[in-house]
Amino acid sequence: MAVQQRTYTRYTLDSISVLGKLIREGRKTRRMTETELAERLGIARSTVQRVEKGDPKVEIGIMFEAAALVGVPLFDANQREVQAHSARLDDRLAVLPKHVRKVTAKIIDDF
Repeated sequence: MAVQQRTYTRYTLDSISVLGKLIREGRKTRRMTETELAERLGIARSTVQRVEKGDPKVEIGIMFEAAALVGVPLFDANQREVQAHSARLDDRLAVLPKHVRKVTAKIIDDF
């Protein structure tokens, strides 16, 4: 059985790479070693290296937590603004249908 290779768009790969570089810059600016950041995150040093190289297979939670620990702002907003934005999105999502289904049968409305 062949394993399917996941592909990513260039935009996705470039964005993850930029985030990784920002994390590396933030870590070095704070004079943290890879080992110190790994200990704070509860991960292996090799995973920190993968984060900083922009490996798309690293969990997004680890990427975001690493960014937070080294001072890289996410979404160009502070925590309060992110929480407010999340609440607004919850309100908008509440009025949308719970399920989305494709219409499989053609509706004939010629009377």
